[in-house]
Amino acid sequence: MSTATATAPAADARIPLRGHLRHTGALVRRNLLWIRQDPESMADAVLMPVVFTLLFVYVFGGSIGQALGGGQDGYVQYVIPGMIAMMSMTLSQGVGTGFSQDFNSGVMDRFRSLPIGRGSVLFAKISVELLRMLFATTLLMVVSVLVGFDIDSWPGLFAAVGLSTVFASSIMWVFLTLGVIMKSAQSVQAMGFLVLFPLQFGSSIFAPTASMPGWLQAFTDYNPLSTLADAARGLMVGGPVAHDLWVTLGWSVAITAVMAPVAIHKFRTKS
Repeated sequence: MSTATATAPAADARIPLRGHLRHTGALVRRNLLWIRQDPESMADAVLMPVVFTLLFVYVFGGSIGQALGGGQDGYVQYVIPGMIAMMSMTLSQGVGTGFSQDFNSGVMDRFRSLPIGRGSVLFAKISVELLRMLFATTLLMVVSVLVGFDIDSWPGLFAAVGLSTVFASSIMWVFLTLGVIMKSAQSVQAMGFLVLFPLQFGSSIFAPTASMPGWLQAFTDYNPLSTLADAARGLMVGGPVAHDLWVTLGWSVAITAVMAPVAIHKFRTKS
């Protein structure tokens, strides 16, 4: 195993781009077939949009909507773009738990014994998780329309989903790293919740930040989920977009630039 790990970079260099793409496609198909055989793995992607939308709209929508000056209908227009931002973060942790399960079940050992590009394993996992996130986003929009959300701009909606996808792909490198270095999928999930909860609830996803304490507002100003939610809100229902859009893209590039090399290195050197 150590010999195979040491020669992994050289083996990758000998595989042409077409080979990497073919390997990635085969692994994407393998992961999709695994989801078909284990449909319970899609439970979070199916249930989360429904549960969170109904919970926040019908439990908190009246009171927060009054504070916004638009009642429950106004809160629906506020929270749904934020929900798109939330799912980009929450569902991203699935790439880490799935990666950890593959290591613990011996699947990764099998992959390493095959003449395939090591990067193909990583990119296939990310691709499938992005497809799962897009499925959940589609379901979220169906539920949102049923509870009264008005889609004022279809191009803005697609742009918001695209921005969310870019950010999610950067966050997945973080969870890929956790999936490699942590011993179990449960550990990855627990660590994910410790990271996700402060970022999600210390943001503008569910409520405006103006009434928060000053120290918390300072945190939300630098929270990428706030800028993603505000950018999605501006694209979908109107409002300023440029600043939040560029800050979110900046976060995405920075996270990818830092964490992608770390994830690839940890994957190649894991014994």
